[in-house]
Amino acid sequence: MRRLIHAKDIDYLALGATVLGTGGGGDPYIGALMAKQAIEKYGPVEMVSIDELNDDDLVIPSAMMGAPTVMVEKMPGGDEPVKAFTQLEKFLGRKAAATVSIEAGGLNSTIPFVVAAELGIPIVDADGMGRAFPEIPMTALHFGGISATPMMVADEKGNTVLLSTVNGAWTEALSRNSTIVMGGSSMLALYGANADKMAPNLVHGTLSTAMKIGQLLEAKEDAAVRLANLLQFTDGVEVFRGKLTDVMRRTVDGFARGTVTLEGMGVDSGSVCRLEFQNENLIVMRDGDPVATVPDLITVLDQETIHPITTEELRYGQRVIVITMPCAPVWHRPECLELVGPRYFGYDFDFKPLRPLTTQNA
Repeated sequence: MRRLIHAKDIDYLALGATVLGTGGGGDPYIGALMAKQAIEKYGPVEMVSIDELNDDDLVIPSAMMGAPTVMVEKMPGGDEPVKAFTQLEKFLGRKAAATVSIEAGGLNSTIPFVVAAELGIPIVDADGMGRAFPEIPMTALHFGGISATPMMVADEKGNTVLLSTVNGAWTEALSRNSTIVMGGSSMLALYGANADKMAPNLVHGTLSTAMKIGQLLEAKEDAAVRLANLLQFTDGVEVFRGKLTDVMRRTVDGFARGTVTLEGMGVDSGSVCRLEFQNENLIVMRDGDPVATVPDLITVLDQETIHPITTEELRYGQRVIVITMPCAPVWHRPECLELVGPRYFGYDFDFKPLRPLTTQNA
């Protein structure tokens, strides 16, 4: 399924990946700008499936870490993703045959294209989550026994930090603190592994799915039709429609945390919705009861454009639609829910799935 990705494809990708990114995953405008600039300079990027690589080919994901609110003001220099990537290659003593997105998101689905274009390597049509999560170990790769370290962390000033840790908790703590010292955002190269080990621990088809979503949202139909097409394609459900009446947002320990309050409109008039996030949207409460929870995907759309709104872009007065979409089956595993379910984030209730639980792999 080899396919060349040109600069014109990136806008669709960034838009669709922002829908899958559940409010996080980085600013889509910045990510698209960086990816298109790299492709225009170095040429189109080949997108492949993981089974088109040799089993012993090294694949290294490339990603951004930090609070999305910081990235809006602290613009990347542009060379950090490649610097982190090549420095990790140097440490491993091997050249990577491909890169891949660690998560879906407007920036984290496009940053790997910067690396792929400049280094002339393909990108795998997959990611490590099928959505975005706020912490490093929250990946299918982690649960597949692939270590996030050795990891290279790079900033726009030219600093790089190599991490080798004993477990995922230490990886999260040390990389988060390095990122905070670097100004609240950084670029990473991590979770490097051979293709045969990585293949069963990825969520496949994420990039092509994101591009299809972007095309649906940019189609010439009216808003109602585009919303219906989006929900049909993603197996999603509209859970609330209303107006933002309050936004409480803060940057804490390298995360953007907050609560959004919505007053219902139309069929939801008279009801109040509360949406809580930690970089990504975590729960939707309707009149005090949970109606959608992590790890299912929760995305906020503008009522008029049906474009996704990231957590750092939520503002008083916006008219929005909240939708939820089923997560990748890997997150239904009990051991995964312990790390990504509502209770991990401090909520006193269990995962309320949009679709029946399964124990299948991604």
